Amino acid sequence: MSSRGPLVAPMILVVEDNEVNQLLTASVLEREGFVVDLAGTAVQAIERLRLHTPDLILMDIQLPGMDGLSLTRQLKADPATARITVVALTAHAMTGDREQSLAAGCAGYISKPIDTRTFGTQVREFLINSVPASSPSRSDATLNGQ
Repeated sequence: MSSRGPLVAPMILVVEDNEVNQLLTASVLEREGFVVDLAGTAVQAIERLRLHTPDLILMDIQLPGMDGLSLTRQLKADPATARITVVALTAHAMTGDREQSLAAGCAGYISKPIDTRTFGTQVREFLINSVPASSPSRSDATLNGQ
């Protein structure tokens, strides 16, 4: 899945501004065996991506400043981050949100509140169906213009 090796748990970057949602999401994912990194804003997410390449990004659509769909478009336009699977994670499950998320480059959509019984399986499905985010020759992402 990533350049960290076959025995290392997949890393998930959770981009979520609500601390309660961050804690719940991280707790469920860690219990399921994932390594979790957190960012509360698009700017923080970009900073985290400069340090390492996650296997998957769970992206809240409603973020302060740059919203999650704009950040997703930016990541997908940059060759350094384009291969990272991004999944929209939002409470705004209105008509058209799924389509907007897919159009922005998200691989899929998970509605909040998350179902703690099935969330780990949902995330695993996106990992199984994703293209590896990084190759052994590159372990750090560099964002264009950042």
